[in-house]
Amino acid sequence: MNRFSQLWYQMFGGKRSRHLSATRVIALVFLGLILTGTVLLMLPAAARSGESCGFLPALFTATSATCVTGLTFFDTWSQFSGFGQIVIISLIQIGGLGFMSVATLVVFLLRRKVGLKERLVMAQALSLNDMDGVVRLQKWVIFGSLSIEGCGALILTLRFLPEYGFWQALKWGVFHSISAFCNAGFDIFGSITPGASLMEFQSDPVVLLTLGSLVVLGGLGFLVWQDVVTNIRFRKFSVYTRLVLVMTGTLLVLGTVAFALTEWNNPNSIGHLNWADKLLNCFFQSVTTRTAGFFSFDQAGMTDAGKAIGIALMLVGGSSGSTAGGAKTVTVLVLVLFLMARARGKSCVCVFRRTVPMAQVLDAMTILAIMVGLSFFGAVFISITSPVGFLDAFYESASALATVGISAGATGVLSIPAQILIIIFMYFGRVGILTISLGFLMGDKAEERFRYAHTNLLIG
Repeated sequence: MNRFSQLWYQMFGGKRSRHLSATRVIALVFLGLILTGTVLLMLPAAARSGESCGFLPALFTATSATCVTGLTFFDTWSQFSGFGQIVIISLIQIGGLGFMSVATLVVFLLRRKVGLKERLVMAQALSLNDMDGVVRLQKWVIFGSLSIEGCGALILTLRFLPEYGFWQALKWGVFHSISAFCNAGFDIFGSITPGASLMEFQSDPVVLLTLGSLVVLGGLGFLVWQDVVTNIRFRKFSVYTRLVLVMTGTLLVLGTVAFALTEWNNPNSIGHLNWADKLLNCFFQSVTTRTAGFFSFDQAGMTDAGKAIGIALMLVGGSSGSTAGGAKTVTVLVLVLFLMARARGKSCVCVFRRTVPMAQVLDAMTILAIMVGLSFFGAVFISITSPVGFLDAFYESASALATVGISAGATGVLSIPAQILIIIFMYFGRVGILTISLGFLMGDKAEERFRYAHTNLLIG
């Protein structure tokens, strides 16, 4: 029995499962999926040319797909055959919704009872504080996700049908709906213009708004869906749901305005478009830089200010318990509220007539500091080892760690050490930040057995 089979057995009926923590299950199964995908993508049958792409490119692509990132060495359609594309979209679906969603679907179909161990892994995979209602939420995740992806696929298929025929329209509709909802950013439009992502459709509101809506819905978080559908009215939503919706809307508006200010007259990005298309592309850029990885105009041609804004949005990312990466919207909002409170001389953070515990403020501060610190380190490492400027390296590093998948052109010229670092960042961004977050939420705090005397320092 191989390692992956052992892990599966331990999760769904093995007596040894008590030796494996839920976070280790998540990390190891993601690793197993990546390695399985690597082997499949290395097969000659996965390549359009009939020749294997090699181990490192296959590992890079499998990691990017499983961790729903979107960074690639080469154009997906040009490099991979239909079989290879099926492998990639399968990895995206499993990695985006979480392997537990797929495993739970199997359990439901087999009519097996969901045990305590499975409930614990579900809760951690969905970033929940406890196991209360986790099976019900998992059902929401499965059927809600498939329904939204199905609607997106239908709209896109109908849009592409008149021009490209039924089979091509169906393939594009299904593939890109899953890729967008899972916030992966992979595309197979290479048959039109290899490596151009959505640039062919930069004046097409149906394509951009449909994909943008799928990205936003995927990035809101499964718990938010349930709350919105169940309670309907904003004032009845939980504090968390209200914060997610407010922060998401604010970021979309501010991002659109910021990109309009920095790119409006830039001929290398959107300067050649009419005003309506400029607004459309600025909005889509605001959506995609937070987590998706699609692009509708050349990222390398952006101004330095535009790239800096993109990096900031990447590091924020989507919301907890979603298909998105990043430090997460509420994490950043909690820190903003904390800074506002401290600037006004207050010692606690209050929002919607509720007080946020200081422990959660410190947790949010730690997560964001880790994200920013690692991204900066990655940028320095890439710029040293590869022929890439620091800002483009920072763009690449933040994109990998936040599992965004958008690039300013650096991916294709990365050195082997830089490629390995990006692979590690993509894996850590999908699994590691989740593990750190859950360690704060569910792990036992280190016991402080004694305290030293206080000292006063000069701060500020």
